[in-house]
Amino acid sequence: MSQLNQSILVVEDNKDLLNLLDINLSDQGYTVHTALDGQTALDLYESVSPSLIILDIMLPKMDGLEVCKRIRKKDHLIPILMLTAKAEEIDKVLGLELGADDYMTKPFSVRELLARVKAMFRRIQASSEVNEHLPEVLKFKNLELYPHLRKVVLSGKTLELTSKEYDLLLLFFSNPGKAYSREELLYEVWGYT
Repeated sequence: MSQLNQSILVVEDNKDLLNLLDINLSDQGYTVHTALDGQTALDLYESVSPSLIILDIMLPKMDGLEVCKRIRKKDHLIPILMLTAKAEEIDKVLGLELGADDYMTKPFSVRELLARVKAMFRRIQASSEVNEHLPEVLKFKNLELYPHLRKVVLSGKTLELTSKEYDLLLLFFSNPGKAYSREELLYEVWGYT
């Protein structure tokens, strides 16, 4: 898959780490936009419309959790990879519940981060290819899924799902009755083993 038009917003307050990520992602052919604080991140998100966001949690002006929450109010589709020095399970769970798609704890391997970014872009591509062949609406009892809009309605009320929750639901809707192993779900939805 070509990296043409794949832009990444990297939000990190450590300048050395920010430069390292910028260099490595740029070397992979991505267009990289950088921010050192949460407010600048939101401004850049609005102006450059990135394809993916790498977001540190501990940021000046506005923390990454708040940035994630605000972005998710406007955009349920953009993949968000959270970075943090916090290794506590509750911090990971909170980040994921606020809408992050993936989570990496510092220190981390740049090679692993690049692999996760590639996996996220593969998933975006696969999802758009699958959506091309799906009907306008998929229904099961009082649950409706609109693949082209990435929208889910239950009993007439639109559900607010994370990107991963939507991807899982779409996979199950697209393959009724099929059982999946944990490994298959990791590959199909998260894009890696």
